[in-house]
Amino acid sequence: MYLALHRGGWAMQKQLGQLLLDKLLVIYEIQENDYDRLLNLMEKYRDRPMNLADSTLVLTAEKTGYRQILTLDSDFLFYRIGNRNTFDVIQVQS
Repeated sequence: MYLALHRGGWAMQKQLGQLLLDKLLVIYEIQENDYDRLLNLMEKYRDRPMNLADSTLVLTAEKTGYRQILTLDSDFLFYRIGNRNTFDVIQVQS
């Protein structure tokens, strides 16, 4: 929500809030046993570089099978889910 406010202003933040209210966004909790995978992902994509937040989203896609992602980060065009599948990046109207 913070990034949406600074990139797209109130209109984008409101759109994100509505997606939460409509239950169209999924919140996934990262477990302690996922930490090794997060670090492995950050090492694999260190040339981008991948941060912890990005690695949690890739991990979530691997665990849930969800490919659609709402992001302003173009690196998700390069990241792979399970080393093979691409993300389906949702375009946000500002």
